Amino acid sequence: MVPQGATLSGEVTESAEKAASEPSRLAIRMDSAAWKNGSTPIKVYLTAWYYPMATLPNQDLSYQPPDAARSPKNWNGAGTYPDPNNPASQPFPGRDSSQEPNTTPSPSSNISKHRVPLKSIESTSQNDGAITLLSTHMNIKLDKVTTYVLASGDLMPRK
Repeated sequence: MVPQGATLSGEVTESAEKAASEPSRLAIRMDSAAWKNGSTPIKVYLTAWYYPMATLPNQDLSYQPPDAARSPKNWNGAGTYPDPNNPASQPFPGRDSSQEPNTTPSPSSNISKHRVPLKSIESTSQNDGAITLLSTHMNIKLDKVTTYVLASGDLMPRK
């Protein structure tokens, strides 16, 4: 375990697009963790697991703006349409560069307590312990708001 807010450093050890007869491949290794009062060398790899966003009862999972039904404009799914009365369509305020970066973590209640496998992604373990993700269906892309699982070895499904 590393402290919350620690910065992990590492490298992409393999990355290849999907080809007609070859799967896409992605391998990422993290080599160190650093935090305010310390650091440690580590050797962990990206796995084919992630923690999805937790769904709450009666939670609306659509990305449609709440006032879309009342608007004469068509919402195209690419974000909110400009509306001075809709706070979601207002620009994000700029950050003062003289201030410390915002390190406030997202509420942990938004993340599920149970990991799930990435869809259409398989993993293979190498002799040196490295993990490579493979997909015969698509190119593998990571999302910066998703909580991925790093481990020192491949994770088996929970029973």
